[in-house]
Amino acid sequence: MRRDDLNRRRDQIIQLLCENEALSAADLAERLDVSVQTIRTDLRDLDNAALVQRRGGMVRLRQQSENIGYSPRSSVSRGEKQSIALAVKNLVPDGARVALGTGTTVEACARLLATREKLFVATNNLHAAFALQMAPDAVVELAGGTLRLRDLDVIGGDSTRFFAGFRVDQAIFSCGGISATGEVLDYNRDEVAARTAIAGCAHQKILVVDSTKFNHDLPCRHGQLWDYDYVIVGGVLAEELATQCAKSGCTVISVG
Repeated sequence: MRRDDLNRRRDQIIQLLCENEALSAADLAERLDVSVQTIRTDLRDLDNAALVQRRGGMVRLRQQSENIGYSPRSSVSRGEKQSIALAVKNLVPDGARVALGTGTTVEACARLLATREKLFVATNNLHAAFALQMAPDAVVELAGGTLRLRDLDVIGGDSTRFFAGFRVDQAIFSCGGISATGEVLDYNRDEVAARTAIAGCAHQKILVVDSTKFNHDLPCRHGQLWDYDYVIVGGVLAEELATQCAKSGCTVISVG
């Protein structure tokens, strides 16, 4: 089996579990038109990556007090992240001043932005900085402070002070989750502080979220989807959330 097909099916499993509280292996096999044994192999690997939890013959998304490791996250919703990144690239012109936040979706955006010319980029995300290494004539400012080794980023007070020193055209950032009522959520207050600082230094605020982020129950809240200028989402945003965004002047771009 091709690796792309395997990743696509596992993305579909995550999406189905976002839409349903719990499903059995047989349910998933029927919906995805593969054998139960194939699904069980997928679920074992997703469980090992701390993405799902199997119990009593049912599988659910794993609820966590902190995000999973960077490498497993990179393999989730990869196609959506590429589509989100393309939408971001279309919003960012040559010569723009940009702030980039943390996470795998933002890294995907940075890889495509590397084709833009004469960018100025401020970031607390080492992965994003590496992704920009071939950008023509780019200037990259990288936050100093305590490096979070698991994710190779800087959050909390160090990032807040860093971004306070800039004024950029566009800020591109993600979050830990989106509630059913449109609240923008994260795993801890340091994550919230970093995102708030990035948003605060930009004229235009762009939130990027893949479909696995929806209906997450996370402890820290800051704002609503419609607080931002653009929300670029994988899949289709719930109608009531899309309506509220439109009323508030927030442009929603659905991809994937």
